[in-house]
Amino acid sequence: MTEKVLMNNQAVVAGEIVDEFVFSHEVFGEGFYHVSLKVNRLSHSTDIIPLLISERLIDVARSYVGKYMEVKGQFRSYNKHEDKKNHLMLSLFVRELQLLEELHIRRPNSIFLDGYICKEPVYRTTPLGREIADILLAVNRAYSKSDYIPCICWGRNARFAGTLAVGSRIRIWGRIQSREYQKKIEEDQVINKIAYEVSVSKMEHIEDRAEEESMVADSFSNS
Repeated sequence: MTEKVLMNNQAVVAGEIVDEFVFSHEVFGEGFYHVSLKVNRLSHSTDIIPLLISERLIDVARSYVGKYMEVKGQFRSYNKHEDKKNHLMLSLFVRELQLLEELHIRRPNSIFLDGYICKEPVYRTTPLGREIADILLAVNRAYSKSDYIPCICWGRNARFAGTLAVGSRIRIWGRIQSREYQKKIEEDQVINKIAYEVSVSKMEHIEDRAEEESMVADSFSNS
């Protein structure tokens, strides 16, 4: 059961380490640390992707700023209680990593998710007529846990997503992206924040419940 659950959330990213390791928490004597990876897009812009890495995978006492790294793992979420509100926090939980001399990766940012729509999709069009839909996807994890992943669809994927009901099971392929925005906290004070989401390039609606018993093909066999 555990192995099947692991296959419904697979991500591979490669990029440049841009900050130092910062302690996050400890589980049964194993320390976990945050670090950020700058990942290039084909459009020549970049995404800053937060990673959560075990101290058993890399020497967290060293500085790797400016080094290149490829990581494989799961895009996970947790609720952080702050200012009497819960904030959805996202990071890539690293299971494997490799330090690289150079970035020659054909697909430096890929993700596959298999989960359930847990909030009504929001379909809209921009002033320029571009179609967009926002989805919140619940992806099951081992030990009866779930990760809640915001996803954004475009064009015909957006139109299709807008027709789906809460509880629909979908599979998506895409990439993890970061997006800066401004949040007003007081009448005359605005702060810059970063949101993380999955930009969807392909989507499938799984209608046959028997499909749940089939194995998900490894989306990264050629990565």
